[in-house]
Amino acid sequence: MLKSRTGQQHDNMDTTSKNPLVSIVLASYNGGRFLQEQLDSLVRQTYQNIEIIAVDDCSTDNTVNLLDQYAAKYSHFLVVKNGQNMGHVKTFEKGFALAKGDYIAPCDQDDIWLPTKIEVLIKHIGDHAIAYCDSEFIDGAGQALGKKMSDTKNLTDFDSPLMYIEVGISALGHAILMTKQLALAAMPFPYKFSHDNWLGFVASFNGSVKFVDEVLVQYRRHDSNLTNALHKKDRKKMAGKKGTKQQRIANAQQRLKTLYDKCPGHLPEKEVIGQLYKSHENYSFSNNFLRMRLFFQHRNKILLHKKYRHPELKRRLHCFKAFFKMI
Repeated sequence: MLKSRTGQQHDNMDTTSKNPLVSIVLASYNGGRFLQEQLDSLVRQTYQNIEIIAVDDCSTDNTVNLLDQYAAKYSHFLVVKNGQNMGHVKTFEKGFALAKGDYIAPCDQDDIWLPTKIEVLIKHIGDHAIAYCDSEFIDGAGQALGKKMSDTKNLTDFDSPLMYIEVGISALGHAILMTKQLALAAMPFPYKFSHDNWLGFVASFNGSVKFVDEVLVQYRRHDSNLTNALHKKDRKKMAGKKGTKQQRIANAQQRLKTLYDKCPGHLPEKEVIGQLYKSHENYSFSNNFLRMRLFFQHRNKILLHKKYRHPELKRRLHCFKAFFKMI
């Protein structure tokens, strides 16, 4: 038997290839309203060889008390408390660095995992850096909303970093299982990207991201939801879609420069990202035309995550839009 960080023995810490240790990393901030349901779903996972690392970002509600209660009850449950507010992305990054498992499963504070989530994803990840699943939407009361993530996004395998030119990815953090090696390769996490967006971008360098066509998470949607706020507000801010024209240009340039710098030189996509970066120098006719041409040429990869009723028509229209605005 191996000892957990609490010093207590934990029977299932066998890290052999047949039963690798999976680190569930939870980032929390004032999540007491829904947190207990999520924590219960974590400790009920059918895959037994797990550790749970909860990193709290200076909560002022009952979040820390709840986390401490679970840590006192379960020897494989660790609570880490930030000394100052670090934000969502850096809190996850801290938890990933602390993880001891060969695999890491990021965890939001207000969802509910189905009991077999880790068991299913670990069976399918294979040589992929990421495996991710489908999710069903629930409301604040836990009632099903009759819609799945696959109804709003094109969930599929993918292997091109060009899908991360735009914000709005398919492999969202709550649904993924990734290798620890990927988490380390992605560090440090840049401000301009959500943690899951950046992880998927880096994962696409060396092979496809695997989609598992099974609902394994109940994804909660409510007004105060941290991840929904990230999708609707922070992701737009990260993409540079707010502010003055000059600010949008500067934000787009910074985002594309970050992608370009990280993308390995042997990948042909690096040149495409570099050309897109050039097209964001200003709104000149030549730059707008270059951006539109690049979107047309690579539309099937850049817009792979988009869920369209008429895919080819909508993708072409989206490319025309790239002539008139920064994307």
